[in-house]
Formats: sequence, C-alpha cells, structure tokens
Amino acid sequence: MKRGLFIGRFQPLHKGHIEIIKKILREVDELIIGIGSAQESHTLENPFTAGERELMILRSLAEEKIDLSRVHIIPIPDVNNNSVWVSHVLSLSPPFHVVYSGNPLVCRLFREAGFTVRKPPMVKRKEYWGTEIRERMVKNKNWREFVPKAVAEVIEEIEGIARLRELAQTDYPL
Repeated sequence: MKRGLFIGRFQPLHKGHIEIIKKILREVDELIIGIGSAQESHTLENPFTAGERELMILRSLAEEKIDLSRVHIIPIPDVNNNSVWVSHVLSLSPPFHVVYSGNPLVCRLFREAGFTVRKPPMVKRKEYWGTEIRERMVKNKNWREFVPKAVAEVIEEIEGIARLRELAQTDYPL
C-alpha cells in the first residue's frame, strides 16, 4: 500500500487544492491530508480553526465524489523548531512513503529525513491562492468562484466573512 502526505494550511481550501488532491490520489492508494498550523485561527492569515478547515476538506471531497475511505485528515500544530518538525509530523500521522508539497522548506526537511518528495504542479496559482481569496472576502470582491461550493457553504455557516472583516479592522483612524 502506497500512502502519501499532503500538508497545507487550507485557509481556505480552494479549487487548486482539490486538483492537487485528485492528482495525488491517482498516484497513491491513500492520502494523508495534514492541516498545518492547526493551532492557528482568528487571524487574517489563519482565520479558520483546524476543525473548520477539516469540515471544508471533508465536505469538498464528498462533493467531488472522492472515496473518503482513501483519505485521512490530521491536524498538525506548529512546533516552531524546524530540526524536529518532521519527527513531530511522524508522531501525529499514519505511516507514509511520499510527501507532496510546493513549500521549499517542507520539501527540504522531508528530503533531509530521507523521504521521497514530489512537488505537485500549481493550478492557476494567481487565482487559487489563499491570501488572494481572503483579501477578496474582506474587500467584498468575488471569491466564491475560487473555492468549492462546499467551502463557501461552510464559510457562510460559520460567518467567516464577518470574522475576516472584523479581524481586518484597525483602531487607527484613516
């Protein structure tokens, strides 16, 4: 059985993530999706909790008719020490054989630990980019076209737009 690991913050999960997940699932029997920076929430960079992000992932994969018995989702809180980060991930995860990441640091750390690392091709990176999507939410610009329908529904359910807009406010007069 070949099992892969794909780590992201998924703030929020977008259509680019979905395309990468589909591609990886054509290469492995099972996929572990690691929710990075799991302890982070309620900030402009990380507005959603690990549980909210897991809900977005599960509902989106189900919406795409992806066999959920092939997917494991694990929260991965930061340890803020790169030299022990891979062992930290290993302690939280089922065993895996290959790591998929576009993050240069993640790639380096797993390669140094002896893992096969593959860099999945980015899909419409300028559009499918969490920072851009969050900024569109704050500025009341179209963002729904960049995320699966299930993600938009979760964000509405948790009042995520209001959360982001409130977080973007400043106490300094303009």
